[in-house]
Amino acid sequence: MLFRKRITYHQLSDEELVSLYRDKSSSDIVGEIYKRYGHLVMGTCMKYLKNQADAEDMTMNIFEKLPNKLKNHSIERFKSWLYMVTKNECLMLLRKKGHASTEITKELEAKDELHLAEAKEIKYEMLEEAIQELKEEQRKCIELFYIESKSYQEITTLLKLDIKKVKSAIQNGKRNLKLTLEKRNEFKSAI
Repeated sequence: MLFRKRITYHQLSDEELVSLYRDKSSSDIVGEIYKRYGHLVMGTCMKYLKNQADAEDMTMNIFEKLPNKLKNHSIERFKSWLYMVTKNECLMLLRKKGHASTEITKELEAKDELHLAEAKEIKYEMLEEAIQELKEEQRKCIELFYIESKSYQEITTLLKLDIKKVKSAIQNGKRNLKLTLEKRNEFKSAI
């Protein structure tokens, strides 16, 4: 008599469940995901839709679409991914219904602010790297003048340089920084 080893899905990690679903397409796996995260999806739907009937409908809609999404998306952190799917589905429904919700507006504004902050951070990192590539005299003058807010006179004293040399180093350093950053942007856009 052959005994088949029964897989207990509750012992598997989310990532293992997703991988197994891609191989087997078993509705039991989706059932296990529902057991684990049905409450999360429902709670998120309630947060955005603010109506129990709509939230329940959306939860069922999400779990109906889930099998196709599991097969078609590369998923690294399942719980975060499921939350984003749920949030996006709710926002799409609200837009479809014509709700100009302040929550949607706040959500979009927060995303824009995050993207701007990330873009600024990337620019600062590129600028710091470019400063390090300057000739030593230019680098020191740029750092003292722009980063440490030193005056020309303070820089001449600190570096024991003539004031004309300090002004020239700052001007040439700025020009070289601009050229370096432009080259990097051209390189990035070519990739």
